Amino acid sequence: MENSSAVSEALNPLVSDEERRKSEPAQDTLGLCLSGGGYRAMLFHAGALWRLHQLGLLPKLDRISCVSGGAITGGLLGVKWRNIAGAGTTEQVFVDEIVTPLRRLANVTVDTWSVAKGVLLPGPVSDYVARTLAEHLFGDATLQDFPDDPPRIIINAINVQSGSLWRFSKPYMRDYQVGQVLRPALPLAEVVAASSAFPPFLSPAVLNLDEGSFAPSEGEPLHHPPYTTRVVLSDGGVYDNLGLETVWKRCKTILVSDAGRKMPSEEAPQLDWVQHTKRILDLVDNQVRSLRKRQLFAANDAGIRKVAYWGIRSEMAKYPVESALPCPLEQTTELAEIPTRLAALSPELQERLINWGYAICDVALRAWHDRGLPAAQAFPYQH
Repeated sequence: MENSSAVSEALNPLVSDEERRKSEPAQDTLGLCLSGGGYRAMLFHAGALWRLHQLGLLPKLDRISCVSGGAITGGLLGVKWRNIAGAGTTEQVFVDEIVTPLRRLANVTVDTWSVAKGVLLPGPVSDYVARTLAEHLFGDATLQDFPDDPPRIIINAINVQSGSLWRFSKPYMRDYQVGQVLRPALPLAEVVAASSAFPPFLSPAVLNLDEGSFAPSEGEPLHHPPYTTRVVLSDGGVYDNLGLETVWKRCKTILVSDAGRKMPSEEAPQLDWVQHTKRILDLVDNQVRSLRKRQLFAANDAGIRKVAYWGIRSEMAKYPVESALPCPLEQTTELAEIPTRLAALSPELQERLINWGYAICDVALRAWHDRGLPAAQAFPYQH
């Protein structure tokens, strides 16, 4: 039986090339994935974290993997962790430290003005995104303001040069083909901007590094300039929009909060090369996301991992639990179709997104993680 499990793990396509070479089995730990999706994802995940906080599950997390819009929420969680994850922390403290700052950011349009500045002024667009994130959310916080493990909070981007995952965390930032920088003190706003640099308009993000900051080579094939001096990054969702890879090898139980937007159908696709190319790239991205989800559910069914998944496009009625909060499909579908942007949202939309993340997280946890958990009694925001 043990050999069969090892074979299943070795062949599982959710395991990266780097991790497949390692022999350590997954530990009996709990991981959380926060997907990409702009402000839509940021607020949806805030609602999910609100419910996890109420249930006392946040301090039990071993790893939190964040992508793009999820990296905004996860990055703030990392900075505020010591304030909100202690025993007896009140719900109001969680709201003050996490929800309120995210809602303030959601009042600010970041992407349009950043693109305009990137066109008119020197430097990549992501630099202007980072400045806005620093001004309105992260201040001068760095990766070293994250908590010591646990949880390990990981923010994911893709290295455009190597095609590999570039992961940021407090102990190190790393690309398995390039190498690693230990204890990076990068500004958190720059890190989140890199993870959120979704193409074509906000990408790329560029890190100018000192080659000497890298740890000695351990045989990485790209451990030399320019890979170690000028790192070109893009949105982590290009590689793995669910953020699965960095928790998959380590955690046997995985909670997945997915705010990914379904690609809409088009009766008459544009034929000019710019818009047609974007449509084709959207198709590729949509298929990659769908494949990841199918593999995730297959791994759960096969007993390789225990998974609790909730998505912004989920149907509440499909979760086999009682006492679910009322979430009509027509209204939740409307929320799922909010564009993937860092553009200001009305206070009403902000509250609806948070309520939806809170409610669907509640039923997913009770259906697939622990049936003994109490049901949510009311939405965070009453309308």
